[in-house]
Amino acid sequence: MALSDTAVRSAKPADKAYKLSDEKGLFLLVHPNGSKYWRQKFRFDGKEKILALGVYPDTSLKEARERRDEARKQLANGIDPSQHRKVTKAIRETIVANSFEVICREWLEYKRSNIEEAQYKKALARLEKDVMPWLGNRPISEISAPEILSVLRRIDARGARYTAHKAKSEISQCFRYAIATGRAERDPCPDLKGAIPAAKTENLPSITNPKDVGELLRAIDGFKGTFVVKCALEIAPRVFVRPGELRKATWSGFDLDKGEWRYFITKTKTEHLVPLASQVVATLRELHALTGRGDYVFPGRDPKRPMSDAAINAALRRMGYDTKTEITGHGFRAMARTILHEELHQKPEVIEHQLAHSVADSLGTAYNRTKFLKERKAMMQLWADYLDKLKVGAEIIPLQDVNAA
Repeated sequence: MALSDTAVRSAKPADKAYKLSDEKGLFLLVHPNGSKYWRQKFRFDGKEKILALGVYPDTSLKEARERRDEARKQLANGIDPSQHRKVTKAIRETIVANSFEVICREWLEYKRSNIEEAQYKKALARLEKDVMPWLGNRPISEISAPEILSVLRRIDARGARYTAHKAKSEISQCFRYAIATGRAERDPCPDLKGAIPAAKTENLPSITNPKDVGELLRAIDGFKGTFVVKCALEIAPRVFVRPGELRKATWSGFDLDKGEWRYFITKTKTEHLVPLASQVVATLRELHALTGRGDYVFPGRDPKRPMSDAAINAALRRMGYDTKTEITGHGFRAMARTILHEELHQKPEVIEHQLAHSVADSLGTAYNRTKFLKERKAMMQLWADYLDKLKVGAEIIPLQDVNAA
């Protein structure tokens, strides 16, 4: 006889598992622990087999019968329902394993060791917010250029054009990783060239007027924050490295007797050498008494970690500077580049090498850590002396270009 909802619901466990039969091979298997499983008995190629159809009450009697009928249709068409389920599951697992989200996260982890942790987190947050909700579940090999364009236009529509271009770049890199690992054949992103207008680039704010630089230096001199942050503020404009490079500086990279700082730049994959002016060496010697027993020159609250990437900008705001319109930690680079060239008449190629920018020479060398080293040492001391004069408010008379003589 056919089962009823009441019979299924009221079935009690026994010492041993037992069956309650329905029609056409469907039965309910009741276990001693009270769990109830839907099963279907069928024959294929002369062999008796059992197909699992779900667990009661998650799968009702009606749903179990619908699954039974679907399996019987497959049998009528010469298909083994149990084998069909295995193949379907394998295909589904392959699709999930090759989905955009899975491959994208795998690609991000792959490149994580070669980029700043903050850069990794920003890329992950951007992709999780703006890309994965629409492309994440799609097999990467099936994603088309129009689908990607739809995602990018959605970002651009809210006024985030720069983010749209960053997302496109990251999507493209993800596709290239999928191609390299055999899970995609081509990157559709190049088909979208020009589809999103170019983003307007805005330079980070900086102070390049000598008088205003002097005011900033006096503000730093009077900074009332921690000694570590104050030292970082004093050194930052005098070495004008990238903020992340300064805050992650380790004592092992410094030779204070030689007045040199050497470190590896993750962004450009190059080693860099910073000649240290005597004023910087003096500040570092004083700081060494406080932090020299650890690894980091500028440790954070946890001495095993560098100070926060927001520490310099937070200090500037504390001194009354607007980091959106006036000056940021990165702005010290533009300050040095501008004044060294326009006021102190230093050679652009010497400045660019000290900034660790890629500057191709006649031999095709993109960057040489020690090139112009003699000129750079002189320039860094000249720069530090010039800043000292600005700080005390001395009248600065532009130097004649010593290279023009």
